[in-house]
Amino acid sequence: MSESHMTAVNQLPESVADFMADIVRRCGRKHANWATDFQAGFANTLTTTVRRRGDETFLLTGDIPAMWLRDSAAQMRPYLVIARHDPDIATMIAGLVRRQIRDILIDPYANAFNEKGDGACWNHDLTEMGPWIWERKYEMDSLCYPVWLAWLLWRNTGMTTQFDEDFKKAARTIMTVWDHERDHAHNSPYRFTRVTERSLDTLSRNGLGPQCAVTGMAWSGFRPSDDACAYSYLIPSNMFCVTILGYLEQIFTQIVPCPQLAVQAQTLRAHISAGLRDHGLTVSHDGSQIWAYEVDGLGHASVMDDPNGPNLLGAPYFGFCTKDDPTYLATRRVVLSDENPFWYTGSVTSGMGSSHSADGWIWPLGLSMQGLTSTDSGEKERLLDKLVDLDAGTHLMHESVDANDPTHFTRPWFSWSNMLFCELVMDILGIRVRS
Repeated sequence: MSESHMTAVNQLPESVADFMADIVRRCGRKHANWATDFQAGFANTLTTTVRRRGDETFLLTGDIPAMWLRDSAAQMRPYLVIARHDPDIATMIAGLVRRQIRDILIDPYANAFNEKGDGACWNHDLTEMGPWIWERKYEMDSLCYPVWLAWLLWRNTGMTTQFDEDFKKAARTIMTVWDHERDHAHNSPYRFTRVTERSLDTLSRNGLGPQCAVTGMAWSGFRPSDDACAYSYLIPSNMFCVTILGYLEQIFTQIVPCPQLAVQAQTLRAHISAGLRDHGLTVSHDGSQIWAYEVDGLGHASVMDDPNGPNLLGAPYFGFCTKDDPTYLATRRVVLSDENPFWYTGSVTSGMGSSHSADGWIWPLGLSMQGLTSTDSGEKERLLDKLVDLDAGTHLMHESVDANDPTHFTRPWFSWSNMLFCELVMDILGIRVRS
């Protein structure tokens, strides 16, 4: 694969082309429409978003000229099954981890970065910006995803070169940030203000964020949707954090031993796990115990979910619990119902929407995650058929679509959504990333 991104399917690596052909064969005539969208989406990420520069890999999110730490890891995840047998794909993914780690060491509070240190940015926000930073909305999950990808690269290929000295430095930085953010008001240097009329794009109280009590969990300014948290402890991100700290403990115990970092991960994981148990649960309309989406430790909890991951729906996918966990199943029933204020039903389809888009618009990301966390093959098939029906003839997934008219959609070039759909196709065919 050359340094400049590829522009045609026939330039795909042979291993990728062979894998796509195998998917087409497995889908057969019955599900040829799944295969068509799979081919388009799976090729699109490699042919339009990848920039390889030396030993680093930079990934555009799609139609925004920047790389999100979250999105880029999610975009690469399905290629891990090919990386098992193709060293160049493995090297490409390792290059992404290396670039993500470098970005975290530049600023662990930023969520999106520039390809070059040219000062480009989404907005001239009132925070500590730098030339490499595209946006500095602190989202706890942004620090989870690169560690997750590094771990998954090892699990699927045995590669360990990504666990270098910079990785150790970044791990220490990540855990220090999360520890400080357990008492955001007193320990955190982070402030963020955007001059805007859209309240979800800025933090209240002069950039400090809404009031909250100390709970043991880690504070997050923004959700994975890039919208501000209503209550400062984002439960799905703290769930993902618990998973990631478990991985860090294993990495620094078994793979590249570093007792100090292993103990730091173990201790922090215990604090955040206790915070989740003590403060993260609430009750649904029928009295069932469920996970809240956000809490503030002051008695407020939100019953909702958002299609951007990590989310409550994706708790098993992100390694926090099993698919048959009773609290998860109760939570799942709520977030896939009208009790979730972002569940929309239109004349064409229904699904989960987001505060980040218009009322009545649903996100394919949510439908894909619903399928990936289902134990019912029939539900997976129905969701794949629905996703194909929502592609508006483009054979690609979008950010959001009008539940009354899927020809109305946002973001025609959104790689994360394409790849989560592709992973669902792989999943129903029994092809899964080892976790």
